[in-house]
Amino acid sequence: QVQLVESGGGLVQAGGSLRLSCAASGGTVSSLTTGWLRQTPGKEREFVAAINLSDDNTYYADSVKGRATISRDNAKNTVNLEMNNLKPDDAAVYYCAAARAPTTVQALAVVRGLRPWNYWGQGTQVTVSS
Repeated sequence: QVQLVESGGGLVQAGGSLRLSCAASGGTVSSLTTGWLRQTPGKEREFVAAINLSDDNTYYADSVKGRATISRDNAKNTVNLEMNNLKPDDAAVYYCAAARAPTTVQALAVVRGLRPWNYWGQGTQVTVSS
């Protein structure tokens, strides 16, 4: 069973940067697509970014493209999300999630919401002050 533990987040000023980390353990982590989704009250959870740990392909939502970078740290077994030029609309609870989706086709299906995320972290709050 894969377990995901997030860290980072907190209060950030508009225009500032943040770094979120997701530590994955258990299961066959290298075959996962791991990513970040976010949710604000009254809205559906939305995709932010993902990385396929099988081939390192990355995927981004249009809303964060150019401002976000998702990466892996093999030494720490973490997936990190760095975002800059934060906007008030970036404020949300950010969730780390992972899917059993090692191929590009499968990863794209997950990113597009056609295939489920199988594992979830507990979420971390990001607040952006204007």
